[in-house]
Amino acid sequence: QKGKWDLPPGFEHGSNSRFERKIGLECMSCHNAMPELVAGSENKFTEIPNGISCERCHGPGSLHVAQKEAGNIIDTAKYIDYSIVNPGKLSADLQFDVCQRCHLQGNSVLMPSKSFVDFRPGMKLEDYMNVFMPKYKGAENQFIMASHAERLKMSQCFLVSAEKVSKNRKPNIKPYKDALTCVTCHNPHVSVKETNSNNFNNACTNCHGTEKSKLNKCSDTPQHLTAAKNNCVACHMPNSGSIDIPHVTVHDHYIRKKKINTGEELASVKKFMGLYCVNKKNPAPTIIAKAYLQQFEKFEHDPQFLDSAKKYLPENTTKLVRANFCDLIHYYFLKNNWGGIRNTTERTELSFVFDSILIHPSIDNGNAWTAYRIGEAYFTLGDALNAEKFYKKAVDLAPFYPAFRSKYALTLATQKKKFEARTQYQMVLNQDPEFVSALTNLGYLWLEEKNEIKAKLYYNKALSLNPDDEQALMNMAGLHIYRKEYMEALKYIERTLKVNSKNKQAQQLKLQLTY
Repeated sequence: QKGKWDLPPGFEHGSNSRFERKIGLECMSCHNAMPELVAGSENKFTEIPNGISCERCHGPGSLHVAQKEAGNIIDTAKYIDYSIVNPGKLSADLQFDVCQRCHLQGNSVLMPSKSFVDFRPGMKLEDYMNVFMPKYKGAENQFIMASHAERLKMSQCFLVSAEKVSKNRKPNIKPYKDALTCVTCHNPHVSVKETNSNNFNNACTNCHGTEKSKLNKCSDTPQHLTAAKNNCVACHMPNSGSIDIPHVTVHDHYIRKKKINTGEELASVKKFMGLYCVNKKNPAPTIIAKAYLQQFEKFEHDPQFLDSAKKYLPENTTKLVRANFCDLIHYYFLKNNWGGIRNTTERTELSFVFDSILIHPSIDNGNAWTAYRIGEAYFTLGDALNAEKFYKKAVDLAPFYPAFRSKYALTLATQKKKFEARTQYQMVLNQDPEFVSALTNLGYLWLEEKNEIKAKLYYNKALSLNPDDEQALMNMAGLHIYRKEYMEALKYIERTLKVNSKNKQAQQLKLQLTY
């Protein structure tokens, strides 16, 4: 790292979530040992371990401990101890899966009914998630931080090695010895910083330094070899900045000869070729659709991703609509096509949606999100009654998701169900005392009851947490107008316009107060 002060990845391009950025299960499941997530929540954990544990690479160890304590000792130089997973005894592809579970960062699409904590060493990663990456023509030198597995798989070294292993049917207690895998260069128990560079060079010369190899001598000049201290990595895996993490350099694991960029290559515009799955050859069409939806939602707001997703989501018949229902709702939601959501829901029939689709909670809260998205559509279209039903369903499926409950409270408030709305907002704040929109809206409900003291209390709390929240600023301005404190109101309106000069409500109020 360069030692520069900067925000973490994900805050660029205006996506600043201040201090409210959530650490969900996908992040936590790689940056730590396995956590325990509360069902029906986004980031509520009952257990957060202190760092990566042995079980991340070796799987559950209780049986292993019990057998050793019982005196069942196995000579692991000759045999495999099946009481625990030893990645060194796995086939090359399964060993690769252990590493690329986390060192293959990308657009991870979970398989049906799976979660980010279900994979265990020795299992096939593709049975739990398919990881997609965008492919661009003219952008071969660009990569993200945790793309080690993807980049290595692009290397001729890896491809030739994999072909040899696939043809070799001889039993081997350590299959990785015949292949190029992560542990060819890396000892997972020893830091890279403490590993001698000869260790990496030996991995190269074990193939390229033999007399049988056609490439047994480096083609570079003696001067360059001396300058590079005969370090293969320096030229063939150069340090480079990743496109997703600021101020960090990482070795590009796409092993190859250096290319000299011509002016034409440098000036070329990268062209999107499509998403491809790194760890599975032929993913199912529904999985591909999800990948394009997630690529748009999580990474790049490029409409072509939504167009591509739609190709994999037919809706010609009611049967197809029902089969692809949740993904179609997600698609129309990302397009802000509220009518499309309503039409899809009503084509499926509301009773069928409630009784046959949105029935099971899940660790990824998929059905809860579908209910919420439908609620958003009906609310935006002015149908508060149906919005309430679907928001309520979202809350039932994911009771510890404050955003869902807050929207449920809002639709209750719009129907003048003030007591019920206040109750729901208070439940939100019981779960998350710093949920700004709940504080803001609860303050408004108290002002409607002419309780200025409570209203101001909630507004001040909201603004102390986020001084730039437009709704909280405008609500505070409204409180001062209610009290005929017009100069104070104007101060909050000016602050709102400083945050967003295009806020029409603030513009209109400013005109009214300055005339």
